[in-house]
Amino acid sequence: MNGSWTRRRSDRAVVAALASAALLLPLGWFWGRSLVPDTYSVMGMGYVDHGGGSAARHEAHALGWDGPPAQPGNVPVTELAGPAEGRPDVEVTLVARQETVTLATGETVEGFTLNHASPGPAIRAEQGDLVQVTLINESVARGTTLHWHGVDVPNAEDGVAGITQDAVALGDSHLYRFVAEDAGTYWYHSHQVSHVQVRDGLFGALVVDPPSAPAEVDVVAAVHTYQGLRTVGGATGETRVDVEPGTPVRVRVVNTDDGPLDAQVVGAAFRVLAVDGRDVVGSADVSDRSVRVPAGGRADLGVVGPPAGSAVRVQLGDRAGPSLVLGRAGAGAPPAEELHPRLDLLSYGSPAPLGFDPETVDRRFEYSIGRRPGFVDGIPGLQWSINGQLFPDVPMFVVEEGDVVRMTLENHSGQLHPMHLHGHHAVVLSRNGVTASGSPWWVDSLDVESGESYEVAFVADNPGIWADHCHKLPHAAEGLIAHVAYAGVSTPFRIGGPAGNEPD
Repeated sequence: MNGSWTRRRSDRAVVAALASAALLLPLGWFWGRSLVPDTYSVMGMGYVDHGGGSAARHEAHALGWDGPPAQPGNVPVTELAGPAEGRPDVEVTLVARQETVTLATGETVEGFTLNHASPGPAIRAEQGDLVQVTLINESVARGTTLHWHGVDVPNAEDGVAGITQDAVALGDSHLYRFVAEDAGTYWYHSHQVSHVQVRDGLFGALVVDPPSAPAEVDVVAAVHTYQGLRTVGGATGETRVDVEPGTPVRVRVVNTDDGPLDAQVVGAAFRVLAVDGRDVVGSADVSDRSVRVPAGGRADLGVVGPPAGSAVRVQLGDRAGPSLVLGRAGAGAPPAEELHPRLDLLSYGSPAPLGFDPETVDRRFEYSIGRRPGFVDGIPGLQWSINGQLFPDVPMFVVEEGDVVRMTLENHSGQLHPMHLHGHHAVVLSRNGVTASGSPWWVDSLDVESGESYEVAFVADNPGIWADHCHKLPHAAEGLIAHVAYAGVSTPFRIGGPAGNEPD
């Protein structure tokens, strides 16, 4: 009896061991496959997608984490730079520090500053100006960079650690030079450990004026949340702007946070003059509507100064958020309101030529965002996926200069994702199968809600290796990032390594 019981117990132990092995061995394989080396080239990450070409799916990854070997005639990103010669029209030095941030309204938080302030100094240039910015890292321990968000700079000036430069180490500096080719509202921020450094203050506004700027009051409204304190221009609560009756006002709303911002005007009609630095054609007055500004995005709102004795409120977020009050000093403004229904930019404004034919396409890509269980760099969890794959097995979208590119952005992840493509502006062609019918809606930052699908198009006219990622920056750090790479372009920089490059 005891022998029979012992044999049965032994058999059960064997079965349990085999079942455990059957479970653990595949998990171990997936865990091992997810591991990312301490240093690697972005060109060795994931798989190549030629947008309809016949290349093998894992072409790049099969060559190892160093990526494909450089070929004769390859252009390194360091050569895709702004003008090396010439006296700059705008010259700025920015000193990055880790220190206590004192907000414009007196509150203090721990974080990062540029020239002892956050937001950093607003940089103003005129279209065609040569801009030169020297970044000095005085005390940011993990290094830092500056990315010119929405400005289609040459690739070497893009400021992405490990792809276009090394992070600027303690005591070092880096020089950025580029021509401000397109008028509009932009911003700059760190692209080294960006999900921490941007959140904690390393950013500022950049405005490029047209050669003949209209006569208007021009207000930059950079919205940012510091440890639960939502601010505009670094100030909580109301910020008053003295405006004479009948004077046109341009409010440049810049969303520097990780989530969407709904802006609205209370007490007057307004127009959307520009989105992501591109003018809206045929903008018309609207009332009782809000404008959604994605994380990283910008919207220029046009308002007319109210009659004497009254004021207008530009509400930046819900009732508890900050506001601009426009009018003569002392004039009373209407109270903040519940958010109005959202203006649909798909049909706002008037159609206009795009400058290219989006039906004559050289490359078609799909960027489908989901979520599934798995490992990312050995960490288990419910992970973001791109085209069904987890980081680092994500696409490298390969294009050639001059290509017309169409991309379908789909989101079935259960959360909103503000998608940001570096170095290019794309035009929205459709949303959920509905064709765009208003002004060309040019974007570099686009909110894609869960359950939504967008078709966008752009011309590949800026050679380089460009990040294409979610601008809810913790999502990018968790693996929601792909890249657009031009054939024949390579990079000498590496993620990790002695420079400690951590772009997200």
